[in-house]
Amino acid sequence: MSARRKPAFGVLIYAGITLSLSAYFTFAAVQGDFGVFRRAEIVIEGERLASELAGIERDVDRMENLTRRLSDDYLDLDLLDEQARDVLGLMRSDEIVVR
Repeated sequence: MSARRKPAFGVLIYAGITLSLSAYFTFAAVQGDFGVFRRAEIVIEGERLASELAGIERDVDRMENLTRRLSDDYLDLDLLDEQARDVLGLMRSDEIVVR
């Protein structure tokens, strides 16, 4: 009498579950919320925001300089004259305006 072995379904189920979990964790490590691709996106976003911050800081420095030059403690007459001409449309009596 020959002994027929039953297929080892337990081993197949174990191998299937192990393969599925391995595939899931590999996918999550590459494309998940904390994966390699998301990390690269975060680094690029950080560099872009740092560049934008540098530009905004330059604008703030320029505005602080202009504000200081028009303050009561320090009055830049050239800047005051320029602002009066631009904002108020003033000019001196001996000037000729060409438009």
